[in-house]
Amino acid sequence: MSEATPRITAPYLDTFSHQTVRILGKVVQLRGEQATIDAGGQIAVLLNRDSHLTLNHAVEIVGKVQNDLSVKVLASTDFGTNIDFAAVEAVVDATHRYKEIFYGDDS
Repeated sequence: MSEATPRITAPYLDTFSHQTVRILGKVVQLRGEQATIDAGGQIAVLLNRDSHLTLNHAVEIVGKVQNDLSVKVLASTDFGTNIDFAAVEAVVDATHRYKEIFYGDDS
């Protein structure tokens, strides 16, 4: 089985330091090889060569949480502009409230 990539928002970053996570957020700033996304709070994202983010678009990031709570991108997917972020946050909260359903008993 492959490594689980828990869905998180900004408030969960410190819980998942040094782990690979999945974040869906809105791109609010692009600056060279860095970006800022809003996912229940602002998250600094360290881009890779394959990252092609668009300002004000939703993006799903699979990345590793760094010591400073920035996220180093491993993969990214543009989700466009028609995303219900309240629903996204509700899903994230549910996956953490009932993590045994989503990630097994050993999470």
